[in-house]
Amino acid sequence: MSRLGETQKTGYRQSGVNIDEGNRFVSLIKSSVESTKINGVIGGIGGFAGLFSLAEFKDMEEPVLVSGADGVGTKLKVALMSEKYDTVGIDLVAMSVNDLLVTGAKPLFFLDYVAVGKLVPERMKDVVLGVSEGCRQAGCALLGGETAEMPGLYSNNDFDLAGFAVGIIDKKKIVDGSNISEGDVIIGLSSSGFHSNGYSLLRNVLFNDLNYKASDIFYDNVTVADALLTPTKIYSKVVQHITSKVEVKGMVHITGGGFYDNIPRVLPKDISAEIDISNVELPKVIKRFQEVSDIDKHELYRVFNMGVGYIFVVNAKDKDAVIKAAEEQGEKAFVIGKTVKGSNDVKIKGIDID
Repeated sequence: MSRLGETQKTGYRQSGVNIDEGNRFVSLIKSSVESTKINGVIGGIGGFAGLFSLAEFKDMEEPVLVSGADGVGTKLKVALMSEKYDTVGIDLVAMSVNDLLVTGAKPLFFLDYVAVGKLVPERMKDVVLGVSEGCRQAGCALLGGETAEMPGLYSNNDFDLAGFAVGIIDKKKIVDGSNISEGDVIIGLSSSGFHSNGYSLLRNVLFNDLNYKASDIFYDNVTVADALLTPTKIYSKVVQHITSKVEVKGMVHITGGGFYDNIPRVLPKDISAEIDISNVELPKVIKRFQEVSDIDKHELYRVFNMGVGYIFVVNAKDKDAVIKAAEEQGEKAFVIGKTVKGSNDVKIKGIDID
């Protein structure tokens, strides 16, 4: 793992880059990073590149590597407002890993990139500890990373995160939605909240239009900041459990674009989805936001996950097996719709259809 790999130059500290602090930062995160080590990892923290052996997968007929990259977006602004940094690292892992899962792939390793105006080791330590926790939840290794201190490009307190995940699957087992047909059942897994999408809209409505402060109580005894910083749920274990027991035709990670943009990505061109949201229990943060904002329902379901973070499309005969398998992993699954003949679109009961 390479972090702050720049060479010391005369006056470098005066220019705003402190390599000594970078080295101290590495020492603060070392044990947490090493705790994510799984079979296949070669070497440890400190190298120029991360190494991962694929020997464990030699029995695959045609192994395929699956990759994904993502960030946390403006959810980071909420972390900065509240000075709470221990959850956004989980979000970073979740956004890439959940995208991998829809192919049926097993996550192998993750790499992170942290860009800061001024490195504050204790603050960034919390971020990377979150990344490590996300990797443990996903069952993958934190194989490498980079921390770049860039004064002049970022202000002292600002920072940004990016992540990259790699998984593997035997080509014959790839889940791509191509065999989805009319009459299949759509099953959702509950989300933990807004996950990491729509935060520009959330911040504009709550902090600008409604004048909330990050420290204000939003519901029960939960502050606005804590509610919004609830980490994205990582579906790795439940997805791998379900796909090991049931033939899944298609899977969807509900991210930016909500129901309307994400579900069609897995449907054949002549198939549409009819969604019934009556079985969905909204997380408290989403329910409260819906109550205080004047955003219409169509827009809400176009931007947010609205309580459904992940979707399976299966043959109707397999729906009970999916729900049972989810419950075995402590997850709540519920039928939210069906596939019909159509033109690759989504209609929601109570919004688009009666």
